[in-house]
Amino acid sequence: MGDSKKYITAEELKKHNKREDLWISVQGKVYNVTDWIKQHPGGDIPILNLAGQEATDAFIAFHPGTAWKHLDNFFTGYYLQDYEVSEVSRDYRKLCVDFAKAGLFEKKGHGVMYSFCFIGFLLFLTFYGVIFSNSFLIHMLSGALLGLSWMQISYLGHDSGHYLIMTNKGFNKMVQIMSGNCLTGISIAWWKWTHNAHHVACNSLDYDPDLQHLPVFAVSSGLFKSLNSTFYGRELTFDSLAKFFVSYQHFTFYPIICVSRVNLFVQTLLLLFSRRKVPDRFLNILGIMVFWTWFPLLVFALPNWTERVLFVLTSFAVTGIQHVQFCLNHFAADVYVGQPKGNDWFEKQTAGTIDIDCSPQMDWFFGGLQFQLEHHLFPRLPRCQLRKISPIVQELCKKHNLPYKSVSFFEANRWTIRTLRTAAMQARGLLWEAVNTHG
Repeated sequence: MGDSKKYITAEELKKHNKREDLWISVQGKVYNVTDWIKQHPGGDIPILNLAGQEATDAFIAFHPGTAWKHLDNFFTGYYLQDYEVSEVSRDYRKLCVDFAKAGLFEKKGHGVMYSFCFIGFLLFLTFYGVIFSNSFLIHMLSGALLGLSWMQISYLGHDSGHYLIMTNKGFNKMVQIMSGNCLTGISIAWWKWTHNAHHVACNSLDYDPDLQHLPVFAVSSGLFKSLNSTFYGRELTFDSLAKFFVSYQHFTFYPIICVSRVNLFVQTLLLLFSRRKVPDRFLNILGIMVFWTWFPLLVFALPNWTERVLFVLTSFAVTGIQHVQFCLNHFAADVYVGQPKGNDWFEKQTAGTIDIDCSPQMDWFFGGLQFQLEHHLFPRLPRCQLRKISPIVQELCKKHNLPYKSVSFFEANRWTIRTLRTAAMQARGLLWEAVNTHG
């Protein structure tokens, strides 16, 4: 009896790559997800980035086993004619199955409880130091503790955004709003919007928002071409102002990072009050209002404007260490231009990611994200499991001759500054060329 299945080619699948006509393939079966993107929990960007492609590896990475049953609702009846699985994808999928059978995705350890207790202790010391002490040094130390607490809160919010750290989705959402909006002033809706896009399009200059920092930073001369950001829907203009800032970015990197939190506040407000569809908009706005109530009250509890300004700057500078870490994980890695490809998803993650080598005693400080590659390959894996699977990931990379970059925090900083300096020198050449041409 002949094969009665209906097939389409990869070229035919590519034609369905628009928001109003969006198909993807998972394990060779073709699905029409045009309507689903409007309610997709991870937002529309990840699906749009893989539109018209075979996307099995990305689907496996971001979805639990219970998600597979929902795919049948979108099946077109077509199969991908030239569907093939590379050896590295086959090994990756086997690892996902092995980890699931071992229960690693469910074994979260006691890290969440430790984090709650530690954050509560840091916030208690912060408020106590500001309210009950008259010492300038204690006030500045309180600012530093607030910055450290923001770092730990962000890790907790990050974990809750990737997997359930609580007993159910309702409590998990509560933790997201509390940790993101109420305690840090950064909307969990904004984080999900940008972070999911980053994971799928890791280090694509025009698709990954985590590399789109013009006019102040450019990690590659590829950004000098005024690329169109598919994420923001606008051109990343490399004008004379950008040339000037980028020309000195290896000097301004750390000072700007110290106050980069201001940009996150602005980005949060721009999203929440935009016309874009924002999940749980009211809850997000309410959470932001909570932050902008308690934080100014805490700052104005200080005796004078000098201490208030220094307190804020100290808290921003300390939490800036975390922003530096996020840059170290990707700024010095390989970049590319164009849409992420589902058929080399694993390879793109290894090429665009750098781990930070540290002792187990420092895992709390980096929130598990020093294992950036492991996290990108298995984003639903609790942070307490990342160190355990690191040797397995290294072996897989070695087997398939793929890069596994893991360096010390100091060395990662050197790599990042070197990358920024290289782009700066190229931008400086363009800047002087423009000056000499136009006077």
